[in-house]
Amino acid sequence: MITKELTKAEEELMQHLWAKDKSSVKELLTLYDDPKPAINTVSTIIRILEQKGFVSHETKGRGFIYFPLISKEEYKKFSLGKMMGVYFEGSLSKMVSFFVEKEKVDTQELQDILNIIQKNKEK
Repeated sequence: MITKELTKAEEELMQHLWAKDKSSVKELLTLYDDPKPAINTVSTIIRILEQKGFVSHETKGRGFIYFPLISKEEYKKFSLGKMMGVYFEGSLSKMVSFFVEKEKVDTQELQDILNIIQKNKEK
């Protein structure tokens, strides 16, 4: 179960790791946009992620290959749940209303949302 939130830098690294599934720090570094962070920075972030329980590693030669312990879906569910609780009092309808009013959701998107709800009701 996830209990800790990721910082922006940690989440960026996790996005790269989720995309690769397994990777060394050097391989992860190549996935960053320019200007790339220093290799020591990426190494530090990955060690912090390991301490938080998001990442583990296996030894390969003299180095490590890192892999996620938490899936992207698990973290997405945690993050959205936290956002709903903090900003929308845990109400999905308040969150959807916000996006409809502030983000000008078009009728096709609303219909898509209704279709998704209908499909899930039928399950």
